[in-house]
Amino acid sequence: MEMVEHSAGPMRILELHGRLDAHTVAPVQAWLERATAGPEAQILVNLADVAFIDSTALGTLVQGLKRCRQGGGDLRLCCLQRPVRMIFELTRLDRAFTILTDEELAV
Repeated sequence: MEMVEHSAGPMRILELHGRLDAHTVAPVQAWLERATAGPEAQILVNLADVAFIDSTALGTLVQGLKRCRQGGGDLRLCCLQRPVRMIFELTRLDRAFTILTDEELAV
């Protein structure tokens, strides 16, 4: 799992590359905890290069979303590949997250 972080205005963007699963999610979880520590955190997770996501990773993203919203912010997702999108649809998490087609639209 490779992580690339950058910003666009007040939004912090995390690009992920590789599998997002129980074995690789720890650095993502740590990043989300730091990024959501302040009030009104605006986070975008770009999943363009993630072809697989498991339940542990989903739980990590849901926890990040919860922390953002509790602080008056939001966590959005963008650029989901079809297999990842299907997981979000099957778990109905597509209703909880704002999912956008590209990073520019999300910002």
